[in-house]
Amino acid sequence: MAPLQFVSSRGGAPAVSLSEAIARGLAPDGGLYVPTRLPAAATAGLSGSLGLPRIARTALAGFFEGDRLQPLLGEIADAALDLPAPTTVVEGCADALFALELYHGPTAAFKDFGARFLAESLQRLEDQAAPPLTILVATSGDTGGAVAAAFHRRPWVRVMILYPAGLVSPRQEQQLTCWGGNVASLRIAGTFDDCQRLVKEAFGDARLGERHRLSSANSINIGRLLPQMAYYAASSLEVERRSRAKASYVIPAGNLGNAFAAVWARALGFPIARIVLAHNINRTVPDYLQTGVWRPRPSIATLASAMDVGNPSNMERMRALYPTWGEMREQLSADSVDDATIRARIGEDFMRYRREWCPHTATAAEVYSRLSAAERRDGPWVIVATAHPAKFNEIVEPIIGKPVTVPDSLDRLLRLPRHAMDLPPTLEALAAALE
Repeated sequence: MAPLQFVSSRGGAPAVSLSEAIARGLAPDGGLYVPTRLPAAATAGLSGSLGLPRIARTALAGFFEGDRLQPLLGEIADAALDLPAPTTVVEGCADALFALELYHGPTAAFKDFGARFLAESLQRLEDQAAPPLTILVATSGDTGGAVAAAFHRRPWVRVMILYPAGLVSPRQEQQLTCWGGNVASLRIAGTFDDCQRLVKEAFGDARLGERHRLSSANSINIGRLLPQMAYYAASSLEVERRSRAKASYVIPAGNLGNAFAAVWARALGFPIARIVLAHNINRTVPDYLQTGVWRPRPSIATLASAMDVGNPSNMERMRALYPTWGEMREQLSADSVDDATIRARIGEDFMRYRREWCPHTATAAEVYSRLSAAERRDGPWVIVATAHPAKFNEIVEPIIGKPVTVPDSLDRLLRLPRHAMDLPPTLEALAAALE
């Protein structure tokens, strides 16, 4: 079979190999890379107990078929995905409810899986004689810290983190600014949407492209999105083993990269039933699924800051997979949750289940609670726990009335000094920082 090729979601760029798509990050026409077809995955005989590296080999094999990275997929997965991602029972719930815990990596958020996989992939593609690669990453909280951790001290790359001033939690900001070395932290006077716009403008600027080797580590980069399928594959197989039924997932959603990984895992044949997106009051996606009108808008700051996205990039991939509104509505549903309800859900689930949720996970838990009794009984459900509550201690601790234990990996980062540069939200300012 011919190697799988990747094309832009906007249809205005030549097809490229997987390696080229990973190295470029964004297509020349501003679109996101998608495969020309979805490969099959040999799911028979797989078990969630095999571990993420083994499952990733099977889940991702078709995407790597014929690519120069194909013989290296195993070692990339071994190096990047040797992290716990347990699917645990939510004790005390009358229905079959689980939590997929994605916060056991070095920066205590789900972004660690994709960022590490991308770093290992790019390292194997890198020409050591070439000028350093410059990775631009816009973040509303967790992405920047995970990317910084994954690429820190790799001599062939420098990382420029753009994050919105005053719109991330204090501990998130510490994780964005504690690195130094080959990682520069740019505090932008604006919103996440401004940060994301600046990254896209930089990729579209021919002069900057000539002066710098630019790439992306947001979920717009397919190399960061693909490995996230592995934990949905493993989790769904584990839940099916325990419950003899397909799992349905409630996923905290912002830029839609994590949700789209679940969509692709289901499309590849892993045992996933429903996918429900849980948004904060940035309602662009829930409104679209209700009305069929796509209306991006400025993002609004919330407690669930990593989901404060008013124009989610990965909707382009969703539309490439589900070209009509009707098709998308058949495959996805979405709801939104305001800050007061997020706080209430953190408190209620701690009292009921002794679970400590971060605001993002609490958003998913709230959307799960809104399902009808019949829906909750109709097969097992999984709440996707995307970040450790210790990253949001100033929100969670007053609600539950006790300190949240800080993981050792996070505690180490909290003790490091900060380094950040303040910039206005203009391409000219970013270009100057690149110099």
